[in-house]
Amino acid sequence: MRLYTYFHSSAAYRVRIALNLKGLRYSAVPVHLLRDGGEHLSVEFARLNPARLVPVLEDGGATLTQSIAIIEYLEETHPQPPLLPACAAARARVRSLALDVACDIHPLNNLRVRRYLSSALGLGDAQREEWIRHWIAVGFEAIERSLAADVQTGSFCHGESPTLADCCLVPQIANAQRAKLPLDPYPTLRRINENCQRLRAFTDAAPAAQPDAE
Repeated sequence: MRLYTYFHSSAAYRVRIALNLKGLRYSAVPVHLLRDGGEHLSVEFARLNPARLVPVLEDGGATLTQSIAIIEYLEETHPQPPLLPACAAARARVRSLALDVACDIHPLNNLRVRRYLSSALGLGDAQREEWIRHWIAVGFEAIERSLAADVQTGSFCHGESPTLADCCLVPQIANAQRAKLPLDPYPTLRRINENCQRLRAFTDAAPAAQPDAE
C-alpha cells in the first residue's frame, strides 16, 4: 500500500490512524500542500486525484480517494480489528459521529477554505482564525452533547475500542488545538482524546511523528 499524505492534513491523519489500528504496512508519499504553491496542484498529482486533495491510497490496482471511503475500504478488505460495530444501528451511530467531523466541521476549516477567506474575501489572520474556531466550536458542542448523553459512549466514541468515529475525532481535536480553541467546554471529547493518545496507533499517526513533519 502507498499513502499520499501530508503531515498536517487531518483527512490523511484519519487514514494513518486506521492503517495503524489494523496493523497494515504502507509506504508514505509526502505531498506538501504549501511548497511550490502546493504539490497537490501539480498535473502529476491530478492524475491520481482530479480533486487535487490528500489522502490518496494505492492498493494493488486500486487508487482510492476520500478518507472515509478509504477507511471503509480498509474495513471491508481487512475486517480485523473492526472499526465499525456489528449491529446496524451502532454502525450508523459511529458513521454519524464520523461524518459530524468529516462533513460538518472539517470542510469549513481546511486549507483551501483558509486561503479563500484570505485571498478572495480579504480576511486578516485574526478574522480567519476566529472563523475556524467558531465552526469547530459549533461542531464540538453538538458532538459533546451527543456523546455525553448516550450510554453507548465508553472509553472511546463507541464502547471500549476505537472506531471510525475516533479516527475522525482525534485529528479534529488536533486542529482545534492548533487554532487555539479552548477545549474545557468539551470534557467528553477531551477524555476520549486522552484515551486514544494512550494507543500507539494514534501517536504514531500524529503530525509530529510523520517523516515530512516540519
